[in-house]
Amino acid sequence: MTVGLPCTGKTTAARRIEAEHRALRLTKDEWVKALYGHENPDSAQRVIEGRLIEIGLRSLELGNNVIIDYGLWSRDERSALRQAAADLGAKVEMLYFELPEAEQRKRLDQRQAEAPHTTWPMSDEELAEWAASIEIPTPGELDGSEPIDPPPPGFATWNEWRTRHWPPTVS
Repeated sequence: MTVGLPCTGKTTAARRIEAEHRALRLTKDEWVKALYGHENPDSAQRVIEGRLIEIGLRSLELGNNVIIDYGLWSRDERSALRQAAADLGAKVEMLYFELPEAEQRKRLDQRQAEAPHTTWPMSDEELAEWAASIEIPTPGELDGSEPIDPPPPGFATWNEWRTRHWPPTVS
């Protein structure tokens, strides 16, 4: 799993890992771009993420390596995926990517100039808001030594939470 804000190197690393480990790389932005072009509708984000997660879990069942390549900013998202993988007997490696704000902006501006078809415009205000909202993984989360949290109140299982958080259809 790759964790981090936009333009911190997640997809670059995921592409390298994909080649080195013959892994299925599931990169949400590529799917959103293919389906919606210049739009980036909030209503589709979690649905696409959820569909990719289901593909990833099925691939794990079949014995393949999988890379979930999108921000995973919340601990609940990461816990739900760690539990889903554990339920299948799969090992999780979590990689966290961070950069100083100025370098992140430089990379975003470069991407916008060189490959605008791969991203969307992002304001400094959005980047700051996202930086304030990400739940940075703990060292124990990153190295797998920390137990998986129980599901949030109101959910009996992480599977139940996953289904609600990543709905099967756009509503």
